[in-house]
Amino acid sequence: MKINCLIIDDEPSSQVVLKKFVGDVDFLELVKVCNNAIDALQVLKQDQSIDLLFLDVNMPKISGLTFYKSLQNPPEVIFTTAYPQYAVDGFEVNAIDYLLKPFSFERFFMAANKVFEKKYNNGNQTGIDQFIFIKSNKTLHKINFENILYIEAYGDYVKVHLANEFILTNATFTSLLESLPEHLFIRTHKSFAINFKQLNSISGNQITIKHHKIPIGQTYKTEFLNFINNTNTK
Repeated sequence: MKINCLIIDDEPSSQVVLKKFVGDVDFLELVKVCNNAIDALQVLKQDQSIDLLFLDVNMPKISGLTFYKSLQNPPEVIFTTAYPQYAVDGFEVNAIDYLLKPFSFERFFMAANKVFEKKYNNGNQTGIDQFIFIKSNKTLHKINFENILYIEAYGDYVKVHLANEFILTNATFTSLLESLPEHLFIRTHKSFAINFKQLNSISGNQITIKHHKIPIGQTYKTEFLNFINNTNTK
């Protein structure tokens, strides 16, 4: 299952980075690189298979935002720019994500994975086939959401704890948590988020999942208890 993508960016250095990152993700297929919106429009007219645009906001003649708003049946879009003030405008057009240059591969991968989830798992909220790709070293691991016990911040990395192992990935805790379904995962501590379905018991400020003990931080306790109450009343 491939996602065909088009890079639209007038900066050669940004093109190099994006081409490298796209090439490192198994489920992305680069169709072409365009220097401006006019060239990109011609490509989109000729090729109806493009699923995703990596679109720079600041480009000559026509901005990325103006160009995207002009499309009748636009593909999914991930905006890229060095200017954070455009982020709100990007999300107003239902962008999948907004990457602020310079961005890491891990941040890029999280954004790309959102597109994969939307394309291939749209509407499937509870099935065991719901999954995420997580990169560890040079390996992509396909992991079902329901098999994740909890995630743990670990310095510049995140530990994704499974039943008999954990996978260490170079990502931010927040970006990984945002890639997991909200109906399953809840943050309990500044360094922990759990899969609610895997929870065995709660005692005081501590959660037990199998043989693991996960703390409940005071900052997150009210939200966590509300999450439990809302889940129980559904």
